[in-house]
Amino acid sequence: MAGTDTGGLIDPNTGFCLLTKTFHSLRPSYTLPPPSQPLSVAEFTFSLLHSSIAAATNTSAATFLINAVTGQRLTYADFLRQTNSLAISLPKNYSLSKNDVAYILCPSSFHIPVLYFSLLSIGVIISPANPLSSTSEISHQIQISKPTIAFATSHTSRKLPPNLRTILVDSPEFLSLLSIQNQNQNGNGVVSFTKSTPAVNQSDSAAIFYSSGTTGKMKGVLLTQQNLIALVAIHYHSITESIRTEPSLANLVELMMLPLFHVFGFFSLMKGVCMAQTLVLMEKFDFGTMLKTVEKYKITYLPVSPPIIVVLTKSELTKKYDLTSLRLLRCGGAPLSVGAAGKFKEKFPDAKIIQGYGLTEGGLAAETRDAEKLGSVGRLVELMEAKIVDSVSGEALPPGQKGELLLRGPSIMKGYVGNDKATAETLDSEGWLKTGDLCYFDSEGFLFIVDRLKELIKYKGYQVPPAELEHLLQSNPDIVDAAVIPYPDEAAGQIPMAFVVRKPGSNITEAQVMDFTAKQVAPQKKIRRVAFINSIPKSAAGKLLRRELLGHAVSNNFSKL
Repeated sequence: MAGTDTGGLIDPNTGFCLLTKTFHSLRPSYTLPPPSQPLSVAEFTFSLLHSSIAAATNTSAATFLINAVTGQRLTYADFLRQTNSLAISLPKNYSLSKNDVAYILCPSSFHIPVLYFSLLSIGVIISPANPLSSTSEISHQIQISKPTIAFATSHTSRKLPPNLRTILVDSPEFLSLLSIQNQNQNGNGVVSFTKSTPAVNQSDSAAIFYSSGTTGKMKGVLLTQQNLIALVAIHYHSITESIRTEPSLANLVELMMLPLFHVFGFFSLMKGVCMAQTLVLMEKFDFGTMLKTVEKYKITYLPVSPPIIVVLTKSELTKKYDLTSLRLLRCGGAPLSVGAAGKFKEKFPDAKIIQGYGLTEGGLAAETRDAEKLGSVGRLVELMEAKIVDSVSGEALPPGQKGELLLRGPSIMKGYVGNDKATAETLDSEGWLKTGDLCYFDSEGFLFIVDRLKELIKYKGYQVPPAELEHLLQSNPDIVDAAVIPYPDEAAGQIPMAFVVRKPGSNITEAQVMDFTAKQVAPQKKIRRVAFINSIPKSAAGKLLRRELLGHAVSNNFSKL
């Protein structure tokens, strides 16, 4: 586990231990609350919130949420009052108790943070889901999580089974649960949070997030209160460290356009709360609205996926808005190409990109923060260990060699709900999580993601990383977006096929696309099929849904080009 005795054999440059063949974090460590201490992630986050508010000049009047479209606001004081009220009301009115599961099928709104924190504080397991999911997907998720109650809107509730007890968050009934006048206030008017009864332990289950299903059947990822506490601490120290090196990043105003049901959006929310930041909430993403909101509210902090970086770099629409307030962008969900990062810096020299690597099963694992290296997702975060192993022999590899990335630390999931087989295949007996990502660490301890092991294209015995070709295609000024898939081929096994989104007004042809890549890659990496498409299908976190494109390609039986 983290903290294993390494006999002083850790390389200070890479974090690699010659004795255990393990990579360790090079960042200053810190101590988490003792695991035996009864503590919910809600209590832990609120303790950091009160410290952040106390250190700021504004106290109870601090703004927590702003609706990007309507301008509606919610202060931290009111947020805490509503959370307290709901935490009292739900057990009393609906007999909710610790370890019950609440399935949440709601779009982003002011009610969702209140709902999350109140449920987590009383030990109810939250299970957020994409409100745009199909009925069959929702049925599968409910079968996994076995909820005792659901929270939905009058619109999304139609997708739920009629026998599942459901509370509508846009109903007068729910709103009445937010207004119980039974809160404690200190002298500054800041609400103190009521501790739950019975006590919530750190070992208790806290959340079920659904894996994206990009490589197989959707699974329910079970995280404990301790997992979430560790992840909140990591995010807190990340931003604190960034502010320490760049004081101008204090009092960040964040544009929250990530879906709150996804783990990336969820932890952006948790991070914002513990830092007492103002979050401007976009209930539905629209690029033009995003630019307008950045200008209107002087947004300084923007969590994004790589496609947003690419569009910001290429779009002429950005010239119509004042975006000079942007100071920090946290990019995750998928690899960001060196070309896209470089072009962004040219266009927005005052904005810094923090690249990160994480996954639903383990949260944030690596991040650039204070030191940047183009193409890398940064160094390991605090308390995290890693191994690079040969995907065939399982042998642990030193810096500079590519293999599957394994992770271990306090944020690693408990397992997949109701799927012991998948859990055993992913988590070994020593707590190592197999990520399925092909990676390597360089001589300075920076992590580089090459591609998903299961997505590598097998062309005549060669392994071709589709992400490399996608980054190359996206560097073409005539191409807005691109995805590369392994298309079945009788002679080669698989061949690289590209789906391309043309820039408006461009007439780039299939032959030109293939010629553009052929001049810059080895023969086995050449694009050998091309199809033009209006948009690339992606998950809520911005990950390419290659399986969907592969099914589309095979069903349409594209002719060889």
